[in-house]
Amino acid sequence: MKKWILAVAISAALAGCASQETESNLPQGVTLLESVSLAKSEVGIAYKKYQLANGLTVILHQDKSDPLVHVDVTYHVGSARELEGRSGFAHLFEHMMFQGSQHVGDEQHFKTVTEAGGTLNGTTNTDRTNYFETVPSNQLEKMLWLESDRMGFFLPALTEEKFEVQRETVKNERAQRIDNQPYGRMGEQFNQAFYPAGHQYSWPVIGWPEDLERASLDDVKNFFKRWYGPNNATLTVGGDFDEMQTLAWINQYFGEIPSGPEVNADKKSLVTLDKTRYISMEDKIHLPLIRIAFPTVYARHQDEAALDLLSNILGGGKTSIFYKNLVKDGYAVQAGVSHPCQELACQFSMYALANPAKGSQLKDLEQRMKESIEEFEHRGVTDEDLQKVKVQFEAGTIFGLQSVSGKVSTLAFNQTFSDDPNMIATDLARYANVTKADVMRVFNTYIKNKPMVVMSIVPEGQKQLIAHEDTFTPPVLEVSDVAVTGIDNIQAITSSFDRNVMPAAGKAPVLKSPELWHGELANGIEVIGTESEETPTVELLIYLNGGHRLVPIDKAGLAGLTASMLNESSQKRSSEELAQALEMLGSTVSFGASGYQSYIKVSSLTSRLDETLAIVEERLFEPKFSAADFQRLKQQQLQSLQHMMSDPNYMADTAFDGLIYGADSPLGVSSNGTLETVSGLTLADVTAFYHQQYTGGNAQIVAVSNLSEAEILGQLSGLSHWKGEASTLPALAKLPVLQGGTVYIVDKPGAAQSVIKFGKHGLPWDATGEFFKSYLMNYPLGGAFNSRINLNLREDKGYTYGARSYFSGGSELGVFEAQASVRTDVTSEALVEFVKEIDEYRNLGITDEELAFMKASISQGKALDYETPYQKAGFMRRIQRFNLDTNFTDTQTDITNKMTKTELNELAEEQLKLEQMIVVIVGDKAKIEADIKALGYPVSNL
Repeated sequence: MKKWILAVAISAALAGCASQETESNLPQGVTLLESVSLAKSEVGIAYKKYQLANGLTVILHQDKSDPLVHVDVTYHVGSARELEGRSGFAHLFEHMMFQGSQHVGDEQHFKTVTEAGGTLNGTTNTDRTNYFETVPSNQLEKMLWLESDRMGFFLPALTEEKFEVQRETVKNERAQRIDNQPYGRMGEQFNQAFYPAGHQYSWPVIGWPEDLERASLDDVKNFFKRWYGPNNATLTVGGDFDEMQTLAWINQYFGEIPSGPEVNADKKSLVTLDKTRYISMEDKIHLPLIRIAFPTVYARHQDEAALDLLSNILGGGKTSIFYKNLVKDGYAVQAGVSHPCQELACQFSMYALANPAKGSQLKDLEQRMKESIEEFEHRGVTDEDLQKVKVQFEAGTIFGLQSVSGKVSTLAFNQTFSDDPNMIATDLARYANVTKADVMRVFNTYIKNKPMVVMSIVPEGQKQLIAHEDTFTPPVLEVSDVAVTGIDNIQAITSSFDRNVMPAAGKAPVLKSPELWHGELANGIEVIGTESEETPTVELLIYLNGGHRLVPIDKAGLAGLTASMLNESSQKRSSEELAQALEMLGSTVSFGASGYQSYIKVSSLTSRLDETLAIVEERLFEPKFSAADFQRLKQQQLQSLQHMMSDPNYMADTAFDGLIYGADSPLGVSSNGTLETVSGLTLADVTAFYHQQYTGGNAQIVAVSNLSEAEILGQLSGLSHWKGEASTLPALAKLPVLQGGTVYIVDKPGAAQSVIKFGKHGLPWDATGEFFKSYLMNYPLGGAFNSRINLNLREDKGYTYGARSYFSGGSELGVFEAQASVRTDVTSEALVEFVKEIDEYRNLGITDEELAFMKASISQGKALDYETPYQKAGFMRRIQRFNLDTNFTDTQTDITNKMTKTELNELAEEQLKLEQMIVVIVGDKAKIEADIKALGYPVSNL
């Protein structure tokens, strides 16, 4: 659900100071368009906006808090720029842009960024495509060289072979994310009914399979020529850099790229429906789902804000009407309302997942949803509704400034769609004027008695559950004769310098770990913290050693269910009243549980920490544990388990863990529990586990805020009376003897892909011992994007969207795993390639080039480790949980730099023994079993 935007007290500060000045020392051809600065006490994003002579917009935001830079290039092109019958080009082209350019070799983009210690990716949606890298600050020039080369010199390196490989990769991505996922095809089928025939949003971003098949290499070339000119792009750089040097580099690398064809904004016209359309779909699911949507406006339309507020009242969490009428009463496992907006259209969208315990007829849920809408009409809008959203946006705005990447993304988004990076103040003013009358007006205009699209998704063979018989059939789309129109010939560029020379890295930045303090409360609870002045926020994590590991096997799922109960009513207030109180503070308090710990996550503005911690203490020390809450949450957990059992990745994980750890170990059973164990849980079990787990003796606290040690410890004084001894973990059962070389098949008839998991027993986690060194050893094999396994299965063979291997470990045990989701028709071939890569790496060892790459990538990547509060918190939690020295990362860097080929090869020989590994495959048994048996593997069916 989108962030709610409304006026807050800081709105004037967010406006900043804009000017139209020019600077005489700017590089030739660079024009300063705008400068926005902020006083130290103000909240917002300071930046300077420039334009090159070729039309490229450049936005620079300086942030010296960490030695890193984030580079984003956003092109104003998404699937909405495609033509009818020619879908998928924008997304396919995103993939193509990582395949090298005239001066950057095949697979070198990923390798260059990763070796520099950075991360990178690209994303495509209906309206824009962006490419981004986060790297140590001394690598900025190299990133600008990379991005400029694919903007200006992409076509000379484009080949038919690259095109075919990436077309297969996109097919695999579609199979993994859409065809092989529960409800995966819902969105694309819904949009066919929601939008007029031929509307740019009526086809999926990833494209229809038949459209991808008809695409040609020339089509891809023409798509680049039409949309990838500098005049259709925004380059945004944020972080620690020298502004004038960066402008000089940008002008050097991008300035000589010629403008592309003129790009005009698409026409914005409101989507309408002549009558309600009912559609339905059968899927491999457990829970029937109903989705309803009304067409409304488009992004930043004058009515968008009021519609956002309306959706929040109807279905925005525990205080909403939908929650009360559908979830609280047990008719739905989940339900919600949102108002997502895109550049050309918005949907007022609502959904409910049926609870089979109350019946699965979607027509009954549809009626309850309609009654909830009618209830709103009589209820109207309250002062609290308006105030709640104001506070939520105030908090959301500030929390959004915690990372350079978040600030850069905001600037790039606003520039692309509004031609103004500084939209925060504008949005605040736009939403500030929303009144109760506005909300009722948009309700009457767009929702009340208006046509809608109603979609039913039901389990296969249960068509009787749909809300209504289908009244709409998608039209057959025309296929455009051409894939792109408006193409200009691209001028050949004679570069003024040798682009074949990759820029050298600058002087390495000084890597500085967070300055930590160690304290304790009066009752001995350890607190580790760091002071960060970047935002006036507090992130607290209260950890309780135990979690699922503390629970008897026959009560698996109890840790999670107990945490869920602590998110509900207290002895003083109901769940809804507590949720309302947190919403009015702009804070979040969330109880949860994982394998080895339960936890409480707290996010708060510093100014509201007192009130937030009072709610933490109320929930922690005075839970109500009502029978009604228990029955509802238990039923939701059971239905969630049923739902997850249709997810092939969950099926693979549970089968694999059961084999690796054994049925007698809590690690061999999902922390979510099983249908049998959760069905047997009682409220008395929850109460008993609460008293065992939620004790002061089990607790440790991590804090990241702009407060000092003394201030934080003072604020936490309410937890100083927390009593109780530490719990002792029960002994683990002996690990089972694995039947090495055996392939275990979990049948999923009709699966679009096969999920493959290799694995064996491994090492428990350590920071500087054999586990850490094994992580280094695995990096070239399966730990990086350009690892052997991924390049083989994804880039060379086109079998998968991604493949990897890794070591994972806890305080007691660990495993080695290698996994991928592959096309069903190449399951056995993929198995062969996994074995080949692991076996060759173990027998022949790491190369000199791989060793150098691993050392550079991991050592330089440390600059990115501590940027956000949660990254800092994770770093401190490792120190706290495993009793590490605060300088353990320096020791890791020293170990990494001193590792030799001999040491790594010895580790590979010891840790990668294929004869000790089992294989779990979740897929269509009828299609894959014979080929696997033909390879000579013993096969067992689970």
